[in-house]
Amino acid sequence: MTEHIEAKMGEIAKTVIMPGDPLRAKMIASKFLTDYKLVNQVRGNLAYTGYYNGKLVTVMSSGMGMGSMGIYAYELYKNYDVDRIIRIGTAGSYTTDLKLYDTVLANSVYTDSNFAYVQNKEKIDTIKGSDELNNKIIAAGSSLNINIKEVCVHSSDVFYKFNDNYSDLYKEKGCACVEMESFALFNQARLLGKEAACLLTISNSLVTGDTTTSEERQNKFLDMIEIALNTL
Repeated sequence: MTEHIEAKMGEIAKTVIMPGDPLRAKMIASKFLTDYKLVNQVRGNLAYTGYYNGKLVTVMSSGMGMGSMGIYAYELYKNYDVDRIIRIGTAGSYTTDLKLYDTVLANSVYTDSNFAYVQNKEKIDTIKGSDELNNKIIAAGSSLNINIKEVCVHSSDVFYKFNDNYSDLYKEKGCACVEMESFALFNQARLLGKEAACLLTISNSLVTGDTTTSEERQNKFLDMIEIALNTL
């Protein structure tokens, strides 16, 4: 047990699939897993451990933002000896090349946050995903005939911005979309010698204004879920 996770040792699998939303974690467990059980509900942050095609896996929500992801990823890696975490979440597109419902894999993550400096006094703004894990994800997508677009992702600390510079980030940093958790996940994996990956579904476009509903985001983004689970 930790301050934030009540699961006993042995109740968390070596691979954790990590959506942001607790209700998405619940949906994944009920829809895809067998013999699953609830192993955490501290602060309403749900975690379920069960089997997918005979492979043990934990599905646990991260909450919103780098602060929340940073806590859970650290404790899972450090205290529960998790080997790999695959974040599955939503992203806003910075380019018309990415459309609603496209599936995206982060080959690298850029941030304008000072997360790494505050945590470990390193001035790092870009971290790559785990190559071996990303290759397995790509292979899983191919086996399911699901197209995956590999891009650089912008991981932001701020959702509501008064001056959104997304076009500059696309042109200068190559960021094709934005979310709020992956840099913290990748930094914890880097520091602790673990694996991390980030699969995203485009839920809205900052270019066109197209968007999806909260219900769609909770229940209908199935491609990335199936890819992550088949990576097992």
